[in-house]
Amino acid sequence: MNVAVQAPLYTAQAGDVLRHRDTVLAIWRDNLGDAAAMRAKYDWFYLRPGNGAPLLWLLRHEPTGDLVGACSAGRRRMSWRGRGIRAGVLVDLAVAPEHRSLGPALILQEGLAEAGRRELDLLYGFPNPRAAPVFKRIGYRHLATIVRHARALRHAGYFRRQMPAWLAYPAGAVVDLLTHAVDLLRGLRGPRLQAHWVDQADPRMDALWRDAPHGHGLLAVRDADHVRWRFDQCPLQRTRHLLLDAPDGTLSGWFATQVADGMLHVRDFWTRDAAEGVGRHYIDALIRAARAAGHAAVSVELAAPESHLAGWRSRGFVERSRRPVFGRWSWPDPGGSDPALFLTSADEDE
Repeated sequence: MNVAVQAPLYTAQAGDVLRHRDTVLAIWRDNLGDAAAMRAKYDWFYLRPGNGAPLLWLLRHEPTGDLVGACSAGRRRMSWRGRGIRAGVLVDLAVAPEHRSLGPALILQEGLAEAGRRELDLLYGFPNPRAAPVFKRIGYRHLATIVRHARALRHAGYFRRQMPAWLAYPAGAVVDLLTHAVDLLRGLRGPRLQAHWVDQADPRMDALWRDAPHGHGLLAVRDADHVRWRFDQCPLQRTRHLLLDAPDGTLSGWFATQVADGMLHVRDFWTRDAAEGVGRHYIDALIRAARAAGHAAVSVELAAPESHLAGWRSRGFVERSRRPVFGRWSWPDPGGSDPALFLTSADEDE
């Protein structure tokens, strides 16, 4: 007896970043934000990539032939256990409203995962907790947790939430003076660093990356090309870099920062000792520069071993939020033998 085989409602297919630009932008509409910003993001991330064109996969609705979904993996240069690997960060999953259900999204992600297995060593992403079951179902596993820490520099705004304004502002001023004095004393004890702000990547970032230890964990390349593409060329947000020079004039560390809601957000950083845990004197220099620039608070988001967080916590940074990081290796899963990870906000797509 012949049994009819039902044709699939949806299939996943490889996309072309040039040919399918308008198609992807149409899918993104009403999904991922402001249309003008998304056009600028596409032209930067997809058409002028720092490490080669992203993997782009599209979802086709077979009954109509329409392309109704898209997802991608942006290529990343990373090192793992001391050797270079090809990695990809999962980005820009979007499905047209009338096709949003688990099945179509799963087909789309499975297509991208299979392409990643052929072309990359590792696919990783930062899904929201509700999407975690989908990632687990197609072979991703929890690699780490990225945690955002913050420290207040001007306390009146925080106190204002707990007490009347007439009390919050003088109380905040007193706490500001005390914490500033403590920070100044700490600065006197540590190595002297000359801090200055710039708007473009410094070529000396190459020497710092080359000469600093990288450890054996999963780590993105942080040279001048990385900083230039990831921040200076990105059209979505303005980034300023805090450079920290040693007494001999060599670059000893840098922080890539962006401002939102009066807070200075550290999106990425690298120092001579970052692979082992950034030294407290670098954090002290960051705090002094942020306070001098008038910021009310500083935040940093980092996935790293607990030992890497000790310096931040010793300087008053407290946890504010956390998100999971999922990954899928293209070779047999190393499992519990994984080395430590070092991931920041910059290891996402924007």
